[in-house]
Amino acid sequence: MGHCRVLGLLLLLLVSISSCFAKSDCVVNNFHVKEDFNKTRYVGKWHAFAKKDPVGIFLESNIHAEFKIENETMTAKATGLVTLLPEWIVCAEMMGTFNNTENPAKFKLKYWGAAEHLQKGNDDHWIIDTDYDNYAITYTCRKLNENGTCADSYSFVFSRDPEGLTPEAQRVVRKWQDHLCLAFRYKRVAQTGKYNGFRESSSLVILIPWFPVIHLLSRVNSFISLHLLSQNL
Repeated sequence: MGHCRVLGLLLLLLVSISSCFAKSDCVVNNFHVKEDFNKTRYVGKWHAFAKKDPVGIFLESNIHAEFKIENETMTAKATGLVTLLPEWIVCAEMMGTFNNTENPAKFKLKYWGAAEHLQKGNDDHWIIDTDYDNYAITYTCRKLNENGTCADSYSFVFSRDPEGLTPEAQRVVRKWQDHLCLAFRYKRVAQTGKYNGFRESSSLVILIPWFPVIHLLSRVNSFISLHLLSQNL
């Protein structure tokens, strides 16, 4: 009888844990986010481990983000490499302000910088999960379908360690990717250190808004006046 009771308790525990990671119906508003998110613990440097791209041009490699809190508002500066045209690779710095909402894990991301005009409005930026010391997974839906699912999203998996995530952290992240209906849609982000070498050899760095660079290619000519420097890597 005692063994049955213990077995029952274990089954209840497994059900409660698995329910947190249960695959959703893909309706964005039903996605879970980090409970009691603490942005003070979240700040600092994160290295992109994997990413799910939105429609259009996106940062490709050597992506890092530095988060800070200014006047109780979280801000971030991200850096990385992006290819604008074949053999034209640009070192990019992106900045954003994460405006608070009623949910501490959900933000409105305001872009700012030299190319602020390339983005319209604020993106929803959600912290899906993090343990603050090892991994974090973020999610943004830029366009909803009529049924509430996402038509255009992007997501990052971050690591505190530039070498990547532990196997244990990767297992947790994979469950959340499935919950977001994005299983097998992420690409690993190369961390080769080329960004630093590129930046040191260039006198100018393009400032573009935060992570998505959706309309950049169609407006490349407007940036010629900024005398962007590029380099074949």
